[in-house]
Amino acid sequence: MEFEVIAKCHTTKARVSKMKLAHGTTMLPTFMPVATQAAIKGLTAEQVESLGVSLILNNTYHLNLRPGLEVLKAAGGAHKFQGWKSNLLTDSGGFQLVSLSKFTTITEEGALFVSPFTGEPTMLTPEESITIQHTIGADIIMQLDDVVSSLTTGPRVREAMERSVRWLDRCIAHHERSGKKDAQNLFAIVQGGLDLELRDQCLDEMIKRKEGIAGFAIGGLSGGEEKVVVSVVNANGLISIKRCTDKLPEDRPRYSMGIGFAEDLLVCVALGIDMVRDFLPLKAPLISSFEG
Repeated sequence: MEFEVIAKCHTTKARVSKMKLAHGTTMLPTFMPVATQAAIKGLTAEQVESLGVSLILNNTYHLNLRPGLEVLKAAGGAHKFQGWKSNLLTDSGGFQLVSLSKFTTITEEGALFVSPFTGEPTMLTPEESITIQHTIGADIIMQLDDVVSSLTTGPRVREAMERSVRWLDRCIAHHERSGKKDAQNLFAIVQGGLDLELRDQCLDEMIKRKEGIAGFAIGGLSGGEEKVVVSVVNANGLISIKRCTDKLPEDRPRYSMGIGFAEDLLVCVALGIDMVRDFLPLKAPLISSFEG
């Protein structure tokens, strides 16, 4: 990855950047459409590209289940499978710890999923998540993190944050052993819920590992929190996203996960975020068409 900050806003922390990856250059800030199972609902790859989109997202957990790695290998990777010529980012499968929690058991080794399709158990470890993402062929790959609902409080939030740091170490080690570090770029995911002290601790630990990662994501803010928590200053005087961008390195791209409301996109960019993604802009029209 080649990352360059081109310009900065004089009033906010917004910035314009250029990120060069194996499948081309993506100008930042950008919104990434979500193609969970290697398809954006209602649009062809050519139509998406014609909109100026140069970076989309696939989901590791779902692609591993269907169509499966053998099909992706035979197709030559997810780019060719979905006819996408530009850059691709993959989720690690961490969010499914929340969205599919009734099918999941979390241990230090990894997350044990029961397939909602076949009932078969699947252990997703940090190493396995990275291996799957290598096979998918994404330009940006994410660490496996221990994700809890953003409304969770108490010891479980600290446990998840600390485990995410330990899993990051395992992801970095496996990625470096793979020999794919030059073509595929690993991002860390900052956790800590809405607890600013835990966010700070996670930030400090992950920034220490800066040399092993290409960028930073801010996770754990899209699982049921009140919209106002993301959009405006909270009771502690700082929102979680601002706390993160205040400390994150200037020379790495910053990715806020699960931000889809238009006004929140503007707030995040003003706070110094470079990349955002959510399924909302694509899902809302489908829901309204059925309701209409």
